Amino acid sequence: MSFGRFVLKRLALFFVVIFGVVTVTFIISHIVPADPVGAILGENAPQELVEKTERMLGLHLPLHQQYFQTLKGVATLDLGVALRTNNPVTTDLKKYFPATFELVAFAMIIAILLGITLGIIAAVKRNRWPDTLSRIFSLVGISMPAFWLGLLIILVFFYHLQLLPAGGRLDITMAPPPTVTGMYTIDSLIAGQFGKFWNALYHLLGPALVLGWIQTAYIGRVTRSSMLEILNEEYVRTARVKGLPERTVILRHAFKNASITVITMIGISVGFMLEGSVLTETVFGYPGLGRYSVNAFLALDLNAVVGSVTLIAVCYATSNLIVDLLYGFLDPRVRY
Repeated sequence: MSFGRFVLKRLALFFVVIFGVVTVTFIISHIVPADPVGAILGENAPQELVEKTERMLGLHLPLHQQYFQTLKGVATLDLGVALRTNNPVTTDLKKYFPATFELVAFAMIIAILLGITLGIIAAVKRNRWPDTLSRIFSLVGISMPAFWLGLLIILVFFYHLQLLPAGGRLDITMAPPPTVTGMYTIDSLIAGQFGKFWNALYHLLGPALVLGWIQTAYIGRVTRSSMLEILNEEYVRTARVKGLPERTVILRHAFKNASITVITMIGISVGFMLEGSVLTETVFGYPGLGRYSVNAFLALDLNAVVGSVTLIAVCYATSNLIVDLLYGFLDPRVRY
């Protein structure tokens, strides 16, 4: 199969996944025995106002027509109005998604750097104290719930040590930088406001550590396992016999071939981080897509729920598509 046909096949699968996510989200959100209009207007709202709101949201239509309206809205990026904010859902997503993207990207940098480093050291120092420490770290990271770790960081580093802020994206006395990307670190650098850049980075540190810690543990375990398998291969022993420096043998010959499994884990970690952002943003009061989704779900804001879930599914499917395309560049034996 040619590379072009492989890309087309994966793109087709991408749209099938998005279609499935939208369908399942619509079904689940509509089989829940709830009254979203009543949740917003209250039980004593005038009947005229209730009917007007139902017509505005399309809830007066039969279910199959609502479903097709939802599919049409996703295809045209017109997801309707969010009940809770009274804004178009796409406007809310443009406002909140950059904050989550910035958080996940920062957490991913932490997880990749620490996870790969710990995994390589653990494999090279197998059954010695660095390996034991790495396995303990991974076990603790995998076993620890994100919400509990977040509360622990707030208790220790905010309440007792006063080293980290309790939440938010900037100090309350500081105005956001001029919006270009919606990511405060990038926008403050573009505007040359370096004080806001460091303040935004300072506020990112706590939630990013929570998200990154757990995925560091997964990436570290996968890296260690892959490296142990590769280090026993004959071509690695041959490279050592030829007198190549140990660093060259580890990084160029062993890790390069172990990286396919690691990259697969990194692609999966993007989905876990987006999922974990729901709890992390709620604990830290971080105004991102995860917190927006929780509030939309609690308010029975169906348009906002469908929009946020679809956006997360698009991000997850895109990260997996990129990982699949990277395989061929990392391993010449891979044929599409």
